[in-house]
Amino acid sequence: MNSVPSLAFHEPRIPQNTGNAIRLSAATGAHLDLVEPLGFEMDEPRLKRAGLDYHDLATVTVHANFDALMAARPDSRVFAFTTQATRVYTDVEYQSGDVLLFGPEPTGLEEAVLAHPRITDQVRIPMLPGRRSLNITSSASIAIYEAWRQLGFVDGS
Repeated sequence: MNSVPSLAFHEPRIPQNTGNAIRLSAATGAHLDLVEPLGFEMDEPRLKRAGLDYHDLATVTVHANFDALMAARPDSRVFAFTTQATRVYTDVEYQSGDVLLFGPEPTGLEEAVLAHPRITDQVRIPMLPGRRSLNITSSASIAIYEAWRQLGFVDGS
């Protein structure tokens, strides 16, 4: 098991954002789970370009649907990131087996996913009033580095 939580993108649509998430996965050691349908092909040139030469350094799994992701992580706590949550992401005590779940731009996670019985909690990243949302990979970066910080940056240098 990794010493940092996993990142999960539910139905990502923008290849460049997922390419950046692959770089984030390589930099932090976080496993990246992608839930289909994807808004691009995994061999998409924009995905490859955004991921630079980090694709071989990242661990990425594509799941057919959300239930397949949950079956692959049966013992994990799952934190759904949504602008609708009241709990702030820094109020969570993260564990290495956690899954940090993010929804597609521009809609975010759909209600059926947020209401799924495997969702441990819904959390948000604070923003100034009147702002809709952050970029999905920016949000994932904020969250995974907080989780990794809490865990003492194990394996980091």
